[in-house]
Amino acid sequence: MTEILLVLLAGVAAGALNALGGGGTFVAMPALVAFGLSPVTANAVSRIALAPGAIASAAVYRRDLAPVGGTSTRTLTATSVLGGVVGAVLLLALPASSFDAAAPWLLAFATVVLLFGRRLSGVASTVLGRTVDMSPRAILIGQFLLAVYGGYFGGAVGILMLALWNFGLGMDAAAGNPMRVAQLAAIYLSATALFLVASDALSAPLLLTATLVGAVVGGIAGAHLARRLPSRLLRVVILTTAVTTTTLYFLKG
Repeated sequence: MTEILLVLLAGVAAGALNALGGGGTFVAMPALVAFGLSPVTANAVSRIALAPGAIASAAVYRRDLAPVGGTSTRTLTATSVLGGVVGAVLLLALPASSFDAAAPWLLAFATVVLLFGRRLSGVASTVLGRTVDMSPRAILIGQFLLAVYGGYFGGAVGILMLALWNFGLGMDAAAGNPMRVAQLAAIYLSATALFLVASDALSAPLLLTATLVGAVVGGIAGAHLARRLPSRLLRVVILTTAVTTTTLYFLKG
């Protein structure tokens, strides 16, 4: 019972983080690994469990959705779905040892983006003397690659989206957050459909259910709180979680 309660709370935290700014995988996946699941299984379970929470958050944001650059919402979402499926296939097709080796580096990459993404965008804009303006095709290519990463691993993929849109379009993070949540839901949902039939995620039904219920509660609450929580405080929470988790993964390896 204690184990289930802790996983439930991890799900709440993960769902809330995904709704507020990203980083939910940094909480959900390590918690599941800590309770005995392999990294690959924990990744699949966390993706399935976080999908309903992301959908719930997207429903709260539905009136705030705005197109990204010259792309339509439908085209961007279709790209996210396709990339999510490709990433999920890679996770299931590659040997488990490949994910074990890649996980710390993927965490480290996402953490670096969390730490320096905005600064790098600002430097690039200063060097170029203007805001970078990506074409619709470039945006879709970038979104597909991020969706593949999201389907395969998912750590901080929402933050990476905001970094891409900020870097390529000068889009403010707060303005892009509703669309980020919607695209996160698309990636998770497409990967979930594959994981349910092709992975062993259902071998841990109690952990899956606890994480899922917690993520839905956290996702709804987090979306409602998104406009009220100071962005600086939120960033500190996400960065602390990312750095701590990355450090633990490297020490474990």
